[in-house]
Amino acid sequence: MNNHERVNIINGFINPYILSRVKSKIGLYKTLDSKEIIQAVNNILDKEFMPAAGIIQDDGCIVAQSILKSRNYLLSQQKPDGHWIGELEANTTLTAEYIMLMYFMGMVDQTKLKKAANYIRSKQLQDGSWPIYYGGPGDISASVESYFALKLAGYDKDEPFMCKARDFILKSGGIMKSRVITKINLSFFGQFDWMGTPSIPVEIIFIPRVCSFNIYEFSSWARICVVPLTILMELKPRIKISESANIDELYTLKRNEVDFSFEKDDNFLSWHNFFVGVDKILKLLEKSPVKISKRLAIKKAEKWILDHQDKSGDWGGIFPAMAFSVMALKTIGYDNDFKPIRKGLEAIERFHIEDENHIHQQSCVSPVWDTAWASIALFESGLKDNDKNLQKAAFWLYGKQTTQYGDWKIKVPHAQPGGWSFEYYNEFYPDADDTSAVIMALLNINGVDGINKTDRIKKGLTWLLNMQNTDGGWGAFDKDVNNPVYNRILFNDFKTMLDPSCPDITGRVIELLAILGYDKNFLPVKLAIDYLKREQHPSGPWFGRWGVNFIYGTWAVLAGLAAIGESKDQPYVRRAIDWLFALQNPDGGWGESCRSYEAEKFAGRGTSTPSQTAWALIGLVSYGYANDSRVEKGIKFLIDRQLQDGSWEEKEFTGTGFPRSFYIRYHMYKDFFPLIALSKYKKEVARNNN
Repeated sequence: MNNHERVNIINGFINPYILSRVKSKIGLYKTLDSKEIIQAVNNILDKEFMPAAGIIQDDGCIVAQSILKSRNYLLSQQKPDGHWIGELEANTTLTAEYIMLMYFMGMVDQTKLKKAANYIRSKQLQDGSWPIYYGGPGDISASVESYFALKLAGYDKDEPFMCKARDFILKSGGIMKSRVITKINLSFFGQFDWMGTPSIPVEIIFIPRVCSFNIYEFSSWARICVVPLTILMELKPRIKISESANIDELYTLKRNEVDFSFEKDDNFLSWHNFFVGVDKILKLLEKSPVKISKRLAIKKAEKWILDHQDKSGDWGGIFPAMAFSVMALKTIGYDNDFKPIRKGLEAIERFHIEDENHIHQQSCVSPVWDTAWASIALFESGLKDNDKNLQKAAFWLYGKQTTQYGDWKIKVPHAQPGGWSFEYYNEFYPDADDTSAVIMALLNINGVDGINKTDRIKKGLTWLLNMQNTDGGWGAFDKDVNNPVYNRILFNDFKTMLDPSCPDITGRVIELLAILGYDKNFLPVKLAIDYLKREQHPSGPWFGRWGVNFIYGTWAVLAGLAAIGESKDQPYVRRAIDWLFALQNPDGGWGESCRSYEAEKFAGRGTSTPSQTAWALIGLVSYGYANDSRVEKGIKFLIDRQLQDGSWEEKEFTGTGFPRSFYIRYHMYKDFFPLIALSKYKKEVARNNN
């Protein structure tokens, strides 16, 4: 690189960081063509943005420029108090359910109603349906809920867009083919028969822990929703709506001809048939005139709901739990001025994304997760451990460490609080993934005045180690919530009642333990590696529970295994690496559709995206492939698609809420993961060249 090219980097790129470094060395009033400026620029570029092999040599400091642009963009997104938060975009069912909630609570705001309806209409596909992820096919449940919400908003069934929606729904089997939770929501408004919804007796709140079936064998997200739902399904509220909002036209038969009973499997001894029989018994018991036990159960469930509300008004940090909880309290007899209801509604409003014409409802918010990864990315990019922006982020993260006991205490009574949760407010449900990411971020940052860094990290790590499942892996929120029978109950049509070990979180915990100095002889690490070996797909990758999908899981596992010192010569590691390389797209990137949760033929296949490309690259660079031409091609993909402001565009949904039923577009994934990939690549190439 000649001097003219180096000065052009300063003039053309106009990076504030480089300019500040130059000015600090040579002063503000030197002429730009002086030897001192040239030498200062040379020294800074050579020392801090060293050209490396492959595409870096060919394109000068293009990787360094990309890193700096990305870093500056990410810093520009930091909130004044030090945290980051990006939108969590999901499908239209959440906004449709917000419209239903307004009617249920008797608090319809016409302006918000119109904006929410505008948002739903904006997401309709050409065939009249609504998808559950970008680029995906129409989904029957999302379409039914969106259609009903638009009717509540005042749209006539004969509107052209409503006719198209109705045609899609009927061709897909009508209301009867929608998910259980959709049917329950419709039942509140008399649009579905309660006989067609699975019974969940409110008395389950009485079942003690010593019994194999109790609410603490449900996943945390199921538990926090099921308890208020038991009240709602026992009391069966009926919200009056106008005749014009009815959706009888979405049944393939006349409604009075519909058989709402549950069909049995051909296999007489199946779990499905067992639970169909149980449901029939429960429905008979619902007709019993003896209601003493139900009244007592409702009172106990009410207390459970109130005891599990955060001081902020949230329940579990998720919209469905908040909505069902305020609805249950309303149904019991409390009015909207009741403090827990009022605060719950305020919490729901905080999840809104609103502009002049639209409102849409987020399922939850991710400030802790986003702040941890943004901090990791910025440190990887070259910010020092005492950087003021990282210090602010660390101070904010320390303030989010949980200090009270949550439901996890049921399974690990000896453990003490110390984990981190995903959201602003969620004391009851910290999770292993956030805790791992936060500790990794804090380890990179110098101590904050007044906070004992060692003590805080020790508390978080101790809590995390206590959450390891008996199979050697880690789930998200609880320990050993993995009994497969619970995924067979009728209520659980998408099999989301459990929180078993998953490779992605397990890989992340291994990476953290390696950073902390543990090795493969540490028993939790040994058990975790054994778990990962058992869980590996025969073709090489690992399933991704919380990100789409095999690329996500394989990245997390490879990063953990590399950090702990597992050799790439191990056959199972080699299979994973070969799988990643084999799935690289011709454009150099990697991508995977949400369809990979439905059929293996889609595993690792899809339109290249910045976040998924970054995950693949991090996994490969972790195992020393920075100088491989295929990795360089992936790096070029990221650089070529970087926007002028330093960010990337990504419309695809690469986050997972529930496989096959609920996906998320994390709006910041496209920013901090590419920055991590580029930074790790640059460091590894520089190390290889020394």
